[in-house]
Amino acid sequence: MRNITICIIGLGYVGLPLAAAFGRKYQTFGFDASEDRISDLKNGIDYTLELSSEELKSSKNLRFINTLNQASESNFFIVTVPTPIDEGHKPDLSYLEAASESISKYLKKGDCVVYESTTFPGCTREICVPILESGSGLKFNEDFYCGYSPERINPGDKEHRLENILKIVSGSNPDITKKIESIYSSIISAGVYVAPSIEVAEAAKVIENAQRDLNIAFVNELALIFDKFNLDTSQVLKAASTKWNFLDFKPGLVGGHCIGVDPYYLTYQAEKKGYLPEVILSGRRLNDSMAEFVANKTIKQAITLGINISQMRVAIIGLSFKENCPDIRNSKVFDIIETIRTYGIEPLIFDDWVNEKELMIKTKLKLSVATDLKNSNIFILATPHKSILDDLDSIIDQNLAEDTQNIIFDVKSVLPNKYKLYKNLKIISL
Repeated sequence: MRNITICIIGLGYVGLPLAAAFGRKYQTFGFDASEDRISDLKNGIDYTLELSSEELKSSKNLRFINTLNQASESNFFIVTVPTPIDEGHKPDLSYLEAASESISKYLKKGDCVVYESTTFPGCTREICVPILESGSGLKFNEDFYCGYSPERINPGDKEHRLENILKIVSGSNPDITKKIESIYSSIISAGVYVAPSIEVAEAAKVIENAQRDLNIAFVNELALIFDKFNLDTSQVLKAASTKWNFLDFKPGLVGGHCIGVDPYYLTYQAEKKGYLPEVILSGRRLNDSMAEFVANKTIKQAITLGINISQMRVAIIGLSFKENCPDIRNSKVFDIIETIRTYGIEPLIFDDWVNEKELMIKTKLKLSVATDLKNSNIFILATPHKSILDDLDSIIDQNLAEDTQNIIFDVKSVLPNKYKLYKNLKIISL
C-alpha cells in the first residue's frame, strides 16, 4: 500500500520482528524507551536473539528511535508493549496506557492504531480509545481508527516465525479492517484471519494461552499424584499417548510472559463481570506451585539419602523460562531459587543463554560458570538448553561430588540414560 508510514511502539520479542518485517516493505520507525536497546539495535545487536545482525540490516526502511516526535509523520501505529501482572495477579496496564498517551500527542485525522499486546476483551475500546481521544482531541471512528491483532510470537522458536504464523486481524469498522488486513497480508506469508470484532480478537488471544495453561496444569497434577504412587509420570504419559486422541502435554514449570500471565487477564475481566472462573484459576494456582514442589522434593530427597543440609551444595542449571531462549521474564526458576534459600542454602546458577547484565540489573543475581559448579552434590536441571545438553559432561558429569551421594532433579526428563548407571547418583523428575 502507498503512503503508509508505520511506527512500532516497543521493540521486545514481539515488536522487533514486526518492525523488521514491515521495514522491508514500508517506511518504518521502531520506538523503544530504552536508550541502551536502541543503541544496540542500531549496532545490529539484538539481546533477545530473535533476529541476527544480517536480518536487522536487511530491513532497509527501518529506523530505530527513542523519542516519538521523530516518528510524527507516521500514520499507522502498532503497540507491542508488555502487559504484565502485578503481585496480586491483576493486569498491569501502565505500559499500554503510557503508549496510548504518547501516541495521542501525534495522532492525526485518518491515522490508525493497532494493538498487539495481550489483554482482556474490551480493553482496546474501554481503556485505550478514551486515552487516544483525550490526548488528541480527535473522535474515534470518525477522525482516527483502531484495530487489534494478537501477537503469536514464540520466543526462541526458529521454525514458527512471524511471517509463517497465521495472523488474526480486526478493525473498528469494515473499511479500516480491510486496510489492516491488507497491510498485514503484505508481510505474513501464512495469511491472515479476519475476526468479526476487536473484542473477538482480544478474547481469542487470551484463551490460546489459557487453554495451554490448563492442559499443562492437568499433567502437572498427574505428576503430583503419581509422585505419591512412586510412578514415573513420563512412563505413564508415554503409555497413554499410544491412544490416537491423547493430547501430548508434559509436566513442567509454567513461566514466561504469556502462558503464566495471560489467563489472569481473562479471569480479571470475568470477575468484574460477576463470574468467578474456577477452572482457570485452579490451573493457575497449581502451575504456580510446581517450582516450590521441585525445590522441596529435591531437598527432602537429599535428606532421605543422608545428606545433611549443611553439606548440600546446590547447582541450578538453566534460568530462562524456556530452553534455547534468553527470556527470564516470569521464569519459575526464580521461585526454585527462593525456596532453596529458605533452607539456608545459596544455590549456584548456570545458564549460558541468559544476558548477565540484564539479569544483574533486574534481579541482582550473579551467574556462575561451569567450573564454579565443581563438587556440587545436588543439581536441578531446570531449563535444558541445547548447548547445555550438548555439554553435559563438563557441566554436570565432571562436577559431581565424589565424597557423597549426588542428586539430579531432571525437570523435563531429558537426561541421557548413561546417568542412570551412576552408583552415587539419584535421578528424580516430575
